Formats: sequence, structure tokens, C-alpha cells
Amino acid sequence: MDANERERAEGPGTAPPRTPGIAGLALPYRVLAALVLAALAVAACLHLGLVFLHVAPSNTLSKKHAGLVDGWIYPEFEQNWKLFAPNPLQQNIAVQARAQIRNGSGALVTTGWRDLSAEDAAAIRHGLLPSHTQQNELRRAWDFYTGSHDDEGKAVRAERAELSEAYLKRIAGRRLGAGLAEGERIVRVQLRSATRSVAAPAWSTETTDTQTYYRELPWWTV
Repeated sequence: MDANERERAEGPGTAPPRTPGIAGLALPYRVLAALVLAALAVAACLHLGLVFLHVAPSNTLSKKHAGLVDGWIYPEFEQNWKLFAPNPLQQNIAVQARAQIRNGSGALVTTGWRDLSAEDAAAIRHGLLPSHTQQNELRRAWDFYTGSHDDEGKAVRAERAELSEAYLKRIAGRRLGAGLAEGERIVRVQLRSATRSVAAPAWSTETTDTQTYYRELPWWTV
């Protein structure tokens, strides 16, 4: 079949098939796609490098860039090894929050306590692919706070105390602010923990105090 016969068979004006993938794009779009992929690759390498410096033993490079590493890692990307701890947790700790809301008429209303930990647990229960955020965000935020404050709420690690407070306040404000009516706004938020020891098994002679103990934090202005 010569060229004329092929053209008659395929019909006039038939465009050649487009090359699959990025190579099939016009030149400006190929350049844009290459720039986007390069930016993503650089960001991924930078993230992995900072995480490596965070978890690696202390060295000259990690000490020199400690501010940059901590600023990127904390609080969202903090690494820990509690999965391998020899002593499992023996307490259930729930984080609860409430808010003071200014309604449309200007009155200040204090909400009841909401169990944020229970809401997270309900969201992931029976889920085949539970959300990593719902499993760890609130729990790690509370650990971050208690690790930088003493039992009286005083900062023991000043460089992280302010950041841990801002992180908790942001989480509480976002969750309590969802679903507010038009004209309402959150003025202040308060958090507390409800700690209860896990009861001893039925076959054990050990006695355990299973009373719930609360630790209230001060009101924080949003």
C-alpha cells in the first residue's frame, strides 16, 4: 500500500498518535513539568536529609545546623522509638478541650468539655486504613507539651515550650472551631488530660487505682 492508498484508507486529516507521557506534551508544558518534578525531587531530598540529621548520632553537621533541623522537624515530623520500648504504657490518657465562644449577640459562652481523643479513636476504629493523623497528631502534641513542661505547667525546655503550646492551641482551635454558626468565633481554648490507670487482669492479685485524674491547662487566647 503506497502513501496515497494509506491516506485514503485512514481518511483525510487523521492526526498521528500522540507520544505517551511527558514527551507528548508541547515544549512549554514539558519545561513546566520538568521544573515541577525537579522541585519535588529537591524538596524530598531536603526533607530526607533533615530527618536523617535529626535521628543520626550528634555530629558536627547536625550541631552546626541544629536550628534549621529542629525548625523543620518539630512538631509535625518528630521521630521517636517508643515502638521498641520494653515497658508498655499502663495508663489511658485522653485529651479534652473546651472553648469560650463569642456569639452573634456578643455574649461569651463556655462550651462543655469535648473528648478529642475519643473522637479520634472512634474515627479509626474498624478502619482498614486508619488515618496516621488521627492516630498520632493529638497524642504526640500532648507528649510534646508534657515533655517541655513540668506538672505545674512551667517550661522546663524553654526552646520548645512555646512551640508545644502553639501546636496544642492550633489543634484545639481547629477542631472546636469546626461547625461554628455564622457570627460565632472562638476567643479562648482550654485543654486538660484525663488519666486513668489500666485495671489489673482478673487473674492478678495486684490492686490498681483506676480513678480518673485530671490535669487542666490554663486558658489560652486564640
